[in-house]
Amino acid sequence: MSRVGLAVILATVVGLAITLWLLAEVGFAQVFGIIGRVGLPGFLAYVGLTVLILVVLGAAHAVVAGRAGQLPLFFWSRTTREAATDVLPFAQAGGILVGARSLIARGVPARLTWASLVADQTSELAAQLVYTLYGVAALFLVLQGRADGGELARLALLGLGASVAVILLFVLAQRPMLALAGRIAGTILPGSAEAFAEVEADLATLYRRRGALVASFLLHLLAWVASGAGAWFGLQLLGVGVSLGNVIIVESLIFTLRTAAFLVPGAIGLQEGAYLLLAPLFGLSPEAALALSLLKRARDLALGVPVMLAWQLGEGRRAAVRD
Repeated sequence: MSRVGLAVILATVVGLAITLWLLAEVGFAQVFGIIGRVGLPGFLAYVGLTVLILVVLGAAHAVVAGRAGQLPLFFWSRTTREAATDVLPFAQAGGILVGARSLIARGVPARLTWASLVADQTSELAAQLVYTLYGVAALFLVLQGRADGGELARLALLGLGASVAVILLFVLAQRPMLALAGRIAGTILPGSAEAFAEVEADLATLYRRRGALVASFLLHLLAWVASGAGAWFGLQLLGVGVSLGNVIIVESLIFTLRTAAFLVPGAIGLQEGAYLLLAPLFGLSPEAALALSLLKRARDLALGVPVMLAWQLGEGRRAAVRD
């Protein structure tokens, strides 16, 4: 196993330990007592809302790829990508590989798949930056006059800075990295340099389609806001009354942290700690904050496990046909 793989597994174990410790500190009975308020119909509706958000994310990718007529393929690709990230001990890169495989296996050219994934990720990160800036600005307004405002403001700026660094690194380094990868691959596998050049050429073509990029950006922004509304809906199921605006602010800050901690699978442990830090500022009790985080993870498992099983069965059938 590679060092990166070991680091990811270690991060997962540490994150689980942190989550269990936080639950013990807040109180298992209190947290699970709140979760117990969610009935099966409500939970299924919560999962269904997530499916609708995945449809929007699939549409954003399909539009930027110029394949809007193949929305079901791109929806499935995004769904497998999210499922792999949420269920398996993968960092986000592992989920992207699974999503790419889902498209290629269904006939989308590999060069277009990889180029469109880069373009789609760029538009998604741009939309997230807008979402994040809104959350940080709102947090600073809330922190005015608070004795602990300085420390929390520094943490928010640190998270924002890390997110901006990740976004800028991705945007500015993507083409030089493709060129470098092509040169390295060309010395190992004859002909592979041409394949990387084709991906780079397709990426340049996609970036020239400004209307598609703008449409993808707007769809991603809609998905970010909808994810915040989904958390608000989850709190309603938990019987916790918090305004939609406050929940969207909290969620934008949570996803800022998740972007900064992109190497930690599912930001496990970090997500729970961030909820506890932000909860008192926006009218959430610690018990409700942890209950929401666990409800989201239960949703991810309920959706992700069947998707991963279906994906694995499909891969097995394709392997059998090849043999």
